[in-house]
Amino acid sequence: MENPVKVLLYEDNRDLREGIAFLLQATPGLVLAGAFPHVNNLKSELHAYMPDVVLLDINMPGMSGLEALPIIKSLYPKTQVIMQTVFDDDERIFQAVRSGAGGYLLKNTPPAEIIQAVFDVYRGGSPMTSSVARKVLQYFQQPPKSHPADHLLSGRENDILKGLMKGYSYKLIADELNISIDTVRTHIRNVYDKLQVNSKTEAILKAMKEGWIDEKA
Repeated sequence: MENPVKVLLYEDNRDLREGIAFLLQATPGLVLAGAFPHVNNLKSELHAYMPDVVLLDINMPGMSGLEALPIIKSLYPKTQVIMQTVFDDDERIFQAVRSGAGGYLLKNTPPAEIIQAVFDVYRGGSPMTSSVARKVLQYFQQPPKSHPADHLLSGRENDILKGLMKGYSYKLIADELNISIDTVRTHIRNVYDKLQVNSKTEAILKAMKEGWIDEKA
């Protein structure tokens, strides 16, 4: 008999948190390890409960779910994370996917689909609300565009973009590369200009999709 799947829930809406918690507790094969309104004690709670799956709200008081996600994946790479939000905008979706989210559900997802998503992500699937999945597919179905050589990034810009891809903060990138945060910001502005984008997520996805980042740099 398989061990039950341990789930940790983070949701700041009390009614929704209690509803999902009841649903998890009532489902055979699942164990609710804990349910919390914020991720301000994330590290200690991860160490205490060692969850298999984390249901993670994006917008919470204090640290956001998008900020918490790379921390979870760096501490426990095998822990699967499903993001939950009322938003299906590209910026949040692609940032979550790049930071290691295993699934992305809108909060109007029916209860039965939430439960199925927990089992799916635990077994290696990538459950997504249909509208979110369509956005991801549409992005990667766009054909690559040709690009002039001057769009290629410098070695330092390449290093910084790789740090962003790993979910690192500006400070962590600066520490790793032994440069100042202001220098990091300058390089990031240059990356945005070269890739003709306006956000971190756009830069990461465009560089990957069109091959403007040298993985060996």
